[in-house]
Amino acid sequence: MSADMLELVLMTVVTAATPLIIAAIGELVAERSGVLNLGVEGMMIVGASVGFAAAFSSGSTLIGALAGIAAGVVLSSLFALLAIGLAINQVASGLSLTILGVGLSGLMGAPFVGQKREAASRLAIPYLSDIPYVGRLVFGEDMFVYAAIALVAACWWFLNRTRAGLTLRAIGDNHHSAHALGLPVRRVRVLSTLFGGACAGLAGAYLSLAYTPFWSPGMTAGRGWIALALVVFASWKPWRVVLGALLFGGATVLQLHAQAASIGVPGQLLSATPYLATIVALMILSIGARRNAAAPAALGQPFVATR
Repeated sequence: MSADMLELVLMTVVTAATPLIIAAIGELVAERSGVLNLGVEGMMIVGASVGFAAAFSSGSTLIGALAGIAAGVVLSSLFALLAIGLAINQVASGLSLTILGVGLSGLMGAPFVGQKREAASRLAIPYLSDIPYVGRLVFGEDMFVYAAIALVAACWWFLNRTRAGLTLRAIGDNHHSAHALGLPVRRVRVLSTLFGGACAGLAGAYLSLAYTPFWSPGMTAGRGWIALALVVFASWKPWRVVLGALLFGGATVLQLHAQAASIGVPGQLLSATPYLATIVALMILSIGARRNAAAPAALGQPFVATR
């Protein structure tokens, strides 16, 4: 395999992994605070729809990305109202959010079906981008890829090196004890949920603005559910999310090459291969990790303040 071909394959893997990294890192922060939001898929698909509509109308990828983030925040605020403000079951609220998001995305994106625009521009640094094997991979990605890497690093630092991160983890482990110590349980959970929604909306916007620069209903194709699985299998550690997302990206590239080679396997089975392969691989990798890390003890439990 030539250097250019290898670099192209690796860039494709990173591209396929990026929306998962962004969505999963937001959900990881929410879950570390004790909030289980199963509405990631719904927030992603609305972010994709609104992001493309805004970018197509304005001609700006940045405006589209910001619109996708805003859409995710709006939907996550609805979830926060139900699950945190009214203490309604988080699983039911999240599933309802996904159903709502799929319906809203189809409605808002209907006028833009079949429309196309230029994909998000990639960085190009003279000389550095021309380095064999790694030039374009490291110095020639779009802004979403670098944003994903920055998010992972920032979340790791926040959760492990700051007082606010310690507060968030304490609330996720025991919200009643945290409340007794005077920690703002609801406020921290609401902010964490909104952050998760912003990341899900940005991940969806990436799909319609960079990954496939057009809008089509259902284009998230279950990536929101994969992002949820990545958080669990990564044992709620940011850098392990990256590994799981890259596994999914690699499996996606392999199935695309398999379909192009016409190996005689039904296309539907090949399309399911990345999801199956990722789940199996992450389950194997997580066997040892589960011994050293467990889910936040208060994950999914509604909090009702008591005096």
